[in-house]
Amino acid sequence: MTTPDELQSLRAELGAIDRELLALVGRRQATASRIGELKASLGRPTRDFTQEKEVLERARQTAASLGLSGEVAADLLRLLIASSLTRQEQDRLAASAGGAGRRALIIGGSGRMGGWLLRFLSSQGFRVEIADPAPGPPGVPRSDDWADSALDQDLIVVAATLQASVDILQGLARRKPKGLVFDVGSLKGPLIPALDALRRAGVTVTSIHPMFGPNTELLSGRHVIFIDCGVPEAVVAARELFAPTMALQVTMTAVEHDRHIAYVLGLSHALNLVFSAVLAESGEAAPALANMSSTTFDAQLAVARQVASENPRLYFEIQHLNRYGLEPLRALKAAASEILDAVKQGDEAAFTTLMRRGRDYFTGRLGEAG
Repeated sequence: MTTPDELQSLRAELGAIDRELLALVGRRQATASRIGELKASLGRPTRDFTQEKEVLERARQTAASLGLSGEVAADLLRLLIASSLTRQEQDRLAASAGGAGRRALIIGGSGRMGGWLLRFLSSQGFRVEIADPAPGPPGVPRSDDWADSALDQDLIVVAATLQASVDILQGLARRKPKGLVFDVGSLKGPLIPALDALRRAGVTVTSIHPMFGPNTELLSGRHVIFIDCGVPEAVVAARELFAPTMALQVTMTAVEHDRHIAYVLGLSHALNLVFSAVLAESGEAAPALANMSSTTFDAQLAVARQVASENPRLYFEIQHLNRYGLEPLRALKAAASEILDAVKQGDEAAFTTLMRRGRDYFTGRLGEAG
């Protein structure tokens, strides 16, 4: 018969094993850092997908030989690989020292994306100041109003709401700072007049859109969009900031950006807002639904929960200020009506056509199997 002492002993043994595992993870991270240094010195990219595939396959084979789940082993190694890549990317940023001896001002630096930019630029050696009426991180020079700055920094980043960014960029155009200026707005159309004013004033200006949230650590597979505002050297300078990372850099026009964003952000946000609203109006308690949730429901719930926690003002701006934003919303409404009609009328053929239309889109556009 098992005794409490035996149970406690086994738990202590499990704790010791966990410590050994973490010590091995630490060794792995240190080795991965050295590999990253060697790859950098050899001019090789940080990420090697062929090597990753071999690592995952080796993990599955080792797990099978030990009577363990191959997918559990692969999932564990994926997590460790991501952690190693994050460390290597951070090491490359620090080693690049692209901001050494240079100063940067982040207007809106106390916000969430402003905080990401603060960490990103600081890691490259920039001496960063922020201008924001809200309190900022301890130890970071801060002023309440950007207009009080001499604007003599090498880099000025505008990380404010879209409406505020218009006023800030127009104000910068009047002050004509000498350094590189760019915004990180989620839409570009509303900013075009102000960006044009900066260009006409002789300012080295561009516009970028980091396609990720402020909690992102690893930029591998993440996109950064660059908009040429008529000053090509500004695009080059902005791209250089991300060169040490594994971010995917894409250059496009402001019109192309906003047309695509109507779907990438506008449609995806709307879908999740509708999902959340339907659940909120359903009368079904969240714990009850969680007790019988499915894989699809859980995945959708996780995304919808994240969207619901975001800044409503920012999300409204993305929908309301995009001149291309109504098209996907109207299509969403029409598609929902098609589904409703097919279900209400028992029209299996119409329902099947809808599903096939989606399958064909993904097969044709993204190369996924049908």
